[in-house]
Amino acid sequence: MRLGPLSLIVPVALAGFVLAASTVPADGWPTTALLSLGSGMVAVSLMALAAVLGARWKPVESLFGGLDRVYETHKWLGVWALVFASVHLLFKAGAPGWEVAPIVQLPGPATRFVRQAAFVALMVIVLLALDRKIPYRTWRWWHKLSGPLFLVVVAHWLSIKSPVALASPAGGWLAGLSGLAVVAAAWKLLLYPALSRHATYRLLAVASSGTAVYLRLAPERRPLPFRPGQFAFLSFEHEGLREPHPFTIASAQQSDGSIAFMVRASGDYTARLVAEARPGLVARVYAPFGRFTRAPEDGTDIWIAGGVGVTPFLAWLQDPDARGLERVTFFHFFTPGRELPAGVDLPGLARSRGVELVEVAGGPGDTRFRHRFAQLVANAGPAGVRVRFCGPRGLLGAVRAVMRESGVPENRLQHELFEFR
Repeated sequence: MRLGPLSLIVPVALAGFVLAASTVPADGWPTTALLSLGSGMVAVSLMALAAVLGARWKPVESLFGGLDRVYETHKWLGVWALVFASVHLLFKAGAPGWEVAPIVQLPGPATRFVRQAAFVALMVIVLLALDRKIPYRTWRWWHKLSGPLFLVVVAHWLSIKSPVALASPAGGWLAGLSGLAVVAAAWKLLLYPALSRHATYRLLAVASSGTAVYLRLAPERRPLPFRPGQFAFLSFEHEGLREPHPFTIASAQQSDGSIAFMVRASGDYTARLVAEARPGLVARVYAPFGRFTRAPEDGTDIWIAGGVGVTPFLAWLQDPDARGLERVTFFHFFTPGRELPAGVDLPGLARSRGVELVEVAGGPGDTRFRHRFAQLVANAGPAGVRVRFCGPRGLLGAVRAVMRESGVPENRLQHELFEFR
């Protein structure tokens, strides 16, 4: 079983309220005071776990089944932390008869300032996570402040008068999670660029279609190992392109160690990269991440890609060790006028590996797609197909609807989350 937003948020919320209740008299349980206290504990806990998820630790990625799932959960932890923090702010977390004291004594004005600043800090973090209109470069540098801002939240729960003593189970819970979060934030902010797995590559060739580029890079020293379908973070030594940005690897492991990426201009960072990518640029590649890898199975394999979501399938088609490709039907959704970059011969790759390629320009309602999909399911049976998808969220919803119409179970779908922000 893999963890996800609900499987993490629900237990943490229950633990927060149970631990909060253990610190106060039983007659104070059915009150808004306990609701406020428990909500505050849950908010701090969720923020701490969000910092841990943001560290990109491999064991954490494995628990969630891929870094894309980690980032999805990371976002929802922040959203629900803000919800619980808002409830905490609405009511007083105290009642007559409760024994309250601060763990760390601060002057009164400082305590009040930290309390308000903690809520503002949380709002800033969540807004950064949700507002996709913020330019990537600005978003990333502001997001780096998440760790320091969490210290403000820690200062709040340590300095506020509360029934939660440091030596109590509730205090130990908060202290443990906060300590782990501080370590994770320090790792990501200070140590990750130097100690994480990465290598230096030089851009060898750039093939362009105007709105997209296909980049091939060669390692300066030892190449990074990866599996087709995984992704990397790219950071170019070029003005405006230094911030690491995630891209799916568009090639299989090559004998010369080279690696390829396909980038479409869809935001400020990618538009600049498409316009300014030139052979000779040096890049740091942080990899590998993700679990969108293919294990061959008996039965019919259906691949569905939308837009730049074609990238991992390019890597699978180039994988010399891939087996069972003759059982693959590949639906490639594209927008006329936004063709693949020169040098990416998708029909040729498909023919060379025995893959049936169906180019779809009419969207998910296209009759060719729906008819051929239904035909494949009828021939193999609903449980005899494996659907592998990468593309925009709207197309994913349409694919799920077609699967339901054909009786294909949800557990026969493998997909990568397309959007990080």
